[in-house]
Amino acid sequence: MADYLGDHAVVLGGSVAGSLAARLLSDHYRQVTLIDRDTLIGSEGDSRRAVPQGHHIHALLARGQQILDELFTGFTDELASIGVPIGDFGTSLSWYFNGRMIQKAETGLICVAAGRPLLESRLRGRVRALPNVTYRERTDIIDLVATPGRDRITGVRVQAHDAAEPEVLDADLVVDATGRGTRTPRWLEQLGYPSVPEERVKMELTYTTCHFHGPLNFDPIGDDIALLPVATPGMPRGAIFARLPDRYALSLTGILGEKPPTDMHGYLEYAKSLPVPEIYKALRDAEPMGAPAMFHFPASIRRRYERMSRLPDGLLAIGDAAAVFNPVYGQGMTVAAIGATVLGKHLAKGVPQPRAYFRDLSAIVDAPWDMAAGADLGFPGVEGKRTLKTRLGNSYIPRVQAAAASDGVLSAAFLRTAGLVDPPTALMKPSVMSRVFFGKR
Repeated sequence: MADYLGDHAVVLGGSVAGSLAARLLSDHYRQVTLIDRDTLIGSEGDSRRAVPQGHHIHALLARGQQILDELFTGFTDELASIGVPIGDFGTSLSWYFNGRMIQKAETGLICVAAGRPLLESRLRGRVRALPNVTYRERTDIIDLVATPGRDRITGVRVQAHDAAEPEVLDADLVVDATGRGTRTPRWLEQLGYPSVPEERVKMELTYTTCHFHGPLNFDPIGDDIALLPVATPGMPRGAIFARLPDRYALSLTGILGEKPPTDMHGYLEYAKSLPVPEIYKALRDAEPMGAPAMFHFPASIRRRYERMSRLPDGLLAIGDAAAVFNPVYGQGMTVAAIGATVLGKHLAKGVPQPRAYFRDLSAIVDAPWDMAAGADLGFPGVEGKRTLKTRLGNSYIPRVQAAAASDGVLSAAFLRTAGLVDPPTALMKPSVMSRVFFGKR
């Protein structure tokens, strides 16, 4: 590109959101530096210290897969070539709501069952191949550097693990992709800015995951990808049982203080209580690859930067640094990818203006937030604001799911919305609502 927006952009955090941000910034800045406290290169099969949830099953929703293929040509084919299970969201996954499986139906949406460490590693491989992107591993991020008037961020202060003193990296633009542990709200307050408004939905989720050697004596998945009994207010225990490239994995979920155990006996007893008995039958005699691992997720958090009266130039946030989603809905990586498209559109117009960027980012977060937060608020004990829209959704969506048990058209419509390809309003079309309330014709 002949005309750059600046000499140097810095990305804080090296996971999915950070990789996507670096990819887009590389088209518009002469040099891009990505900083992370972990060892990133060569960690393909390992969960990183900075990503404690990396051990657990992660979903890349359909819209996320589409964006990755747009930004990295042939990315899905690359994963398939190394044995990653690939299938249709409507036929390769068995979705259960209140103990009933929705009818399988072709959606044309691609499911990629890579697991997070492998997916991150392959993304980093693509980004590292860009000639103007540099990785700074094993480096702590200390704070931001601003102009004397504190109206612009001019860089970031960092310290390599093997360095005696911190150093300042000058930057024309800093993008925070450090995830749910972001310190940007605190840094802004230290610079004299107001507190960043937040929305929280507190559900006290616990994930417990165990990986198993294959093949299984009894395999209810076969050539498919996963069985998903989704937790509902009527059946609050949920799970994801998935076939990964070289193993099987089961993530058990519990909310409002219910914790799937980490001892193998208790873990299997919890699996036995699920409304899909095939899961317990498949794993009761399987060989675990290690002890079950637990991850606690207290609340979904949406940081409302678009409501700030003022913001410094030269600083943006993306992914979980802007909004943290309940992981059971698998939205995090896909929302980060959609957020990257917002970043790309603003870069294409010139130097991004924070307030305009955050307004557009908020607009794309609205739909996934309403779906995830709304579903959580269907559980009476979950803390959060219940609007009329939330109550209507929690009345209507279970009807869609129940009707989809015998109607593949509704299954496809629901999964296109859950996959963040179609907006939630697509489920309110007269042709859809008539099938929900009066049955298929």
